[in-house]
Amino acid sequence: MCDSNRGPYSNGELQRFVRALHCPTRWRIIRFIGKGKKSTSEIYEALVEAGEKLSKPTLYYHLSELKNGDIIEVAEYREEGGGAPEKVWKLKTTKLEIDLLK
Repeated sequence: MCDSNRGPYSNGELQRFVRALHCPTRWRIIRFIGKGKKSTSEIYEALVEAGEKLSKPTLYYHLSELKNGDIIEVAEYREEGGGAPEKVWKLKTTKLEIDLLK
C-alpha cells in the first residue's frame, strides 16, 4: 500500500514505486489527474495535445504500471455510447515519504 501515513516501505514496495514512476509520461499522467478524476480518453487527449507520441495500448500500459505501483486507482466507470464502460482514474496517493536511513 502506498500510504504516506504508514511506516517504512519494504524493498518490494520501493521497487514497485520506482518501476511505476521511472517514466516521464507517467509523471505527466499524475500531474494531469492532479486532485481530480480523469477518464482514460481525457488523459490520452491531454498527452497527445502535449506532444506525446503514444498509442492507446501504450497509454493502457502506463496506466496499468501506475495502478500496479499503487499510485492511481479506478475511481468510477463512465458509460457512454453503449460501448464498454470507460475507466475514470484518480490518484491513490499524492505523497510518498521515504526515510533513506531506515
